[in-house]
Amino acid sequence: MADLLEAFRTALRLILELDAELVEIVGLSLRVSLSAVFLATLVGLPLGAVAGMLRFPGRRVVTVLLNSLLGLPPVVVGLVVYLLLSRSGPLGALGLLFTPAAMVFAQFLLITPIVAALSRQVLEELWQEYEDQLRSLGAGVWRAIPTLLFEGRYLLLTAILAGFGRAIAEVGAVIIVGGNIAHVTRVMTTAIALETSRGDLPLALGLGLLLIALSIAVNAAAYLAQAVTRSAHA
Repeated sequence: MADLLEAFRTALRLILELDAELVEIVGLSLRVSLSAVFLATLVGLPLGAVAGMLRFPGRRVVTVLLNSLLGLPPVVVGLVVYLLLSRSGPLGALGLLFTPAAMVFAQFLLITPIVAALSRQVLEELWQEYEDQLRSLGAGVWRAIPTLLFEGRYLLLTAILAGFGRAIAEVGAVIIVGGNIAHVTRVMTTAIALETSRGDLPLALGLGLLLIALSIAVNAAAYLAQAVTRSAHA
């Protein structure tokens, strides 16, 4: 028990003193996850809008597929990206394996379905609510998309935050394609796994506490976005 308390005290000291290794790991984690979220937003929002607002053959299949991909196993994504980026893979010439770019790519594949599926639901409901009004103003589906994106911005922010939460907590895919290389591809989750196996509990606990804090902050932001939406429609 005494050893555990000492580990917690050391972990808090590392956080308060902004330990260089801890700051480096957290910084890389945020850069990788935020980059993946940015790319997933650029792809996921338009994909969600198309699936939610357009009527086309196979629309239900697309919807089912997006919802199914919400549970995409991270290790499978990591394996697919590894095969694509390995020396003998189709993208091997780019030399991206075991780099932050490979980790961004893996996280992008994981969270794009989350952003797309959640935004599809939001935009479909908004389109059903405002379709007659927008069409009476001469706005078809394509012209209505920017309006509905603005109208549902807080709910869409929740979808984006859900993607960020998945990305920042990811370990399976990033350790496969990143390799957990010190000062290169070591992020919070992979560092926690490594330091725990080494018995370096203070650093693992410090990173764990920061990861929990980030998770709480993301959930608080999502709750606030939903509360703003509810008050706006009250």
